[in-house]
Amino acid sequence: MKIKVDQDMCIGCGMCLDICPEIFKLNSDDKSECIVDEIPEDLKDKAKESCEICPVDAISEE
Repeated sequence: MKIKVDQDMCIGCGMCLDICPEIFKLNSDDKSECIVDEIPEDLKDKAKESCEICPVDAISEE
């Protein structure tokens, strides 16, 4: 499982960071980005929750 954050859509609200700081960080533009290439098995549920909770649907599962 991979996660992608659309930088054009992201508003940098940080909700994904609150859910899963092991996967996301804010970049220099204060937008979220995924910091791992492949989501570890034990974090897949949190990653999916992050996709669902994003208020602008900027996070997607690949």
